[in-house]
Amino acid sequence: MEIRKGDTRELEVEKVIYGGRGLAYMNNMAIFVDKAVPGDRITAKVIRVKKNFAEAKVLEVIEASPNRIIAPCPYSDYCGGCTWQCIEYEKQLEYKHAFVEDLLNHIGKATNFQVHQPLPSPQIFGYRNKMEFSFSDKRWLLPKERDEKKNNNNFALGLHVPGTFDKIIDIEGCLLQKEKGNEILREVKRFISDSGIPVYGLRTHQGFWRYLMLRHSYFFDEWMVNIITSEQRDAPIQALASILKDRFKEIASIVNNINTRKGGTAVGERERTFVGERNIKDKIGPYTFEISANSFFQTNTPMAERLYESVKSFASLTGKETILDLYSGIGTVSIFLASQATRIIGVDISNAAITDAKRNCKLNGIDNCEFLCGDVKMFLSQFNIQPDLLITDPPRVGMQRGVIDQILKLLPGRIIYISCNPSTLARDIALLKEVYKLEEVQPIDLFPNTYHIESVARLERV
Repeated sequence: MEIRKGDTRELEVEKVIYGGRGLAYMNNMAIFVDKAVPGDRITAKVIRVKKNFAEAKVLEVIEASPNRIIAPCPYSDYCGGCTWQCIEYEKQLEYKHAFVEDLLNHIGKATNFQVHQPLPSPQIFGYRNKMEFSFSDKRWLLPKERDEKKNNNNFALGLHVPGTFDKIIDIEGCLLQKEKGNEILREVKRFISDSGIPVYGLRTHQGFWRYLMLRHSYFFDEWMVNIITSEQRDAPIQALASILKDRFKEIASIVNNINTRKGGTAVGERERTFVGERNIKDKIGPYTFEISANSFFQTNTPMAERLYESVKSFASLTGKETILDLYSGIGTVSIFLASQATRIIGVDISNAAITDAKRNCKLNGIDNCEFLCGDVKMFLSQFNIQPDLLITDPPRVGMQRGVIDQILKLLPGRIIYISCNPSTLARDIALLKEVYKLEEVQPIDLFPNTYHIESVARLERV
């Protein structure tokens, strides 16, 4: 029987694939189903049909998988933040291990390598040290709110509906951050909804309030509030900052990023500080880091330490090595390894990150790291030192082909690849495989209740 868009079918979910969707089969066609758990028997509606596969959404769980649990978050069926709350944590780790191994086998074409068991997070809720919430003048109503015929759909502060840029769910709190962050969120919402100043329209590009970003220092238990607006207006920001500082003694920094561009980003062209300094401090292991509003810092602080310990273990340093650290960010990896190396050179395209990295070296009394601002591919084309170890921690899209070509010319003795996307990790390892052999991979679960997984891979020159 041919599968058509709009069909309702009963399916048995066999496995879960990277991206978080369940996989079922009908008439030898793969059907990918959002929010389905292996072992579920479901009724699903086909929403898209391609040549070799179809996509569907769950209408009813006829018989739940033994690994399915009730998600504690009231927004979990609609929000794109953490789609795996309905899966037992032990099974999440099992699925993530399979993702990494399968992708490295099939895309990476790797052989005779070991994927260790994922390191579990001690906290599966309240672990995120950074949350970004969007304002919208078009609130996406939950089914219950539609049934109640609420008309308050012209204000939202919350998170996106998956696959959309303009649909925002108005939320009262997120379980992925500490409860204090939710209290701050609600206070900001009260002030802004009463301010009389319009929130930003994601389609009209009109309005003042754009984003709210909260950062939390795990070690020092202090908060940064970053209010992103479409223009500079000091009076309302100062009024909000005064209320927040009076109510929450834990807030150490309140800044305002001003973003006049239409693009959907919480990074401003300029920044103003209203309370405290422009950064907060946190610790990973024995090292202290200053984190500014737009710094990249791993979002699960305790697991970041496990990540960098894994890097250190794979590096097997003797104290004599020269290390090249690509996509070095604010210097966390370099600083973590500095005591066991002769020289470390970090490269990042972000000038703000390089400034933070230099400051963090000074803060920790480290003098054998240098940080250079520039495009990684251009830098490598002019770099004439063969490093003993190359560390790369690229964004989710992985490394550009030109970067890989330059690495193959540079021929470092060992490569350690830190990745938040096993698919692009596997792709890049395939491009390196003629010269570098993958030996082992350590998955680290920085992102419980999501399908995302961090990995550290060790490659040796053949």
